[in-house]
Amino acid sequence: MIGHFKRSTRRLFALILSIPLVILAGGLLYMFLMTHLENSPRDFWTSVEWAAETLTTTGYGHDSHWTHPAMILFVIFFELVGMSFYVLIFPVFFLPYFEERFEQRLPGNLPEMSGRVLIHRYGPAVDSLVEELRRVGTAFVILEQDERQARRLRDRGYDVVFGSLDEQPGMLAGVETALALITNADDHADATFIMMARERGFSGTILALAEEPLHRPAMEKIGATAVFTPSHVLGAALAARASSRISPKVEGLQLLGERIGIADFRVQAGSPLAGQRLGTLRMRARYGVTVIGQWNGGRFAPAEGPDTRVEAGAILVATGAYANLARVERLATPLRRYGPIVVAGYGAVGRKVVEMLRDAGETIIVIDDVSDPAVDVVGNVLEHATLDRAEVRKARAVVLALSNDSAGVFATAVVRDYAPDVRLIARVNLAPNVARLYQAGADFALSVGQVAGQILAHHLLGEDAVSVEQRLKLARVGPGALVGGHPWQVGIREKTATAVVAVERGTDVLVEFDQAFKVRADDVLFVCGTTASLEKYMREFGATPAERPVAPTT
Repeated sequence: MIGHFKRSTRRLFALILSIPLVILAGGLLYMFLMTHLENSPRDFWTSVEWAAETLTTTGYGHDSHWTHPAMILFVIFFELVGMSFYVLIFPVFFLPYFEERFEQRLPGNLPEMSGRVLIHRYGPAVDSLVEELRRVGTAFVILEQDERQARRLRDRGYDVVFGSLDEQPGMLAGVETALALITNADDHADATFIMMARERGFSGTILALAEEPLHRPAMEKIGATAVFTPSHVLGAALAARASSRISPKVEGLQLLGERIGIADFRVQAGSPLAGQRLGTLRMRARYGVTVIGQWNGGRFAPAEGPDTRVEAGAILVATGAYANLARVERLATPLRRYGPIVVAGYGAVGRKVVEMLRDAGETIIVIDDVSDPAVDVVGNVLEHATLDRAEVRKARAVVLALSNDSAGVFATAVVRDYAPDVRLIARVNLAPNVARLYQAGADFALSVGQVAGQILAHHLLGEDAVSVEQRLKLARVGPGALVGGHPWQVGIREKTATAVVAVERGTDVLVEFDQAFKVRADDVLFVCGTTASLEKYMREFGATPAERPVAPTT
């Protein structure tokens, strides 16, 4: 029966039982020692009285003098036992007991779940989703088995149910009416939750966040609607930012072959580009390049017209003929396009980054503080000696895949100070810490919460709640309403945040246009922008996708 009580209550029972037992044992031992060591026998009740007075430190009556050394040592020992009871009794026994009695109890059963999302176990991976659910007004309940975490969540205003499914399987009663279920525990606990929910009769969507991709088929077999591995998706996104071989910055650029390229330029504070508007710089007219946009604080902002200001410290994205891009390199510090990629941290995310980069044929140098056959430099990334051995200053990019956000922020500051010109890409656990990474000097930072938040919000709410990584695309379209106009005419950027970067006329692809150039009805335009901005361009100018050229048959 006692086993059903809370821990603090069981402790209090143990205290109540232990005190009389200690007094009895002390009294019997005192009676024995007084007879055989002091030759002054005491009866049972006198001995018990002495033990009680000593244990409670209330003092002695007439029985307070001993001569035998062993007797004296015994009395001292028993006095210390009494003092230890006083030291432990309040913090260990009484305070936890009264805290549990007077603080608000956490609910142990699900509320009415109709129209609510149930989230099994809270963590960084569901942090962004929770905020998105609050933003759109979708009710949710968090099932948490860690009491401290549960109380913190309750203090933040979340609906929380506390308990362990292993000990209280009945706490899922009513889950069958829930809107959807999300499980974010370890893979074994996820599997248990999925099976118990299906056994209860839940027939809706169950989304699981797994640690190991190999477990996905098993989870789907036992009832999961879909299983995702956010840490691996995060690793893939970080690898894509480090290497253009994995994900070219402009999808479709290969349509122009070697005639046109794209380049990244970090605009230093002392660059003549910093702080200037595109209308003042006239990059197209002077240098024959088109500025597509700029990365600043990890967000891509398309160039929207002549009033767009080039920010100091931003990474400018420009396209044009290679010779023209080389001219612009003299105006801004170009990002290094050669050298190895250094990956610091070889955990789950770091392993995925390394795997993808090596599959893409990149040269990788791995740093970790634990020796591993795949680790090239064993050491602390915060130490310059480690950075020297990894040749960080010669690297094309550094990916910080550290598992601790505090360490990641400090490592970002250290690496940025050590190698000011290297591209720095950082992994984050909690989305709120992304801003700190940018402040410390990261060029791109992404959290597992952002990745998981986008995936889950897309499946639950049907929308892209969080943008994992902005993508640029090159669309091959008909001229539409631009027939008779200039490719760089005023209004295209302002209205759609896109840019015409090339015109295909017959067998020629033109990337520079004088003022007299006019778009013809049989021309094909190459328009660059984000997915959303390209859709806007197609609507605004009545453009339609152009047919791909047919390869000659032999």
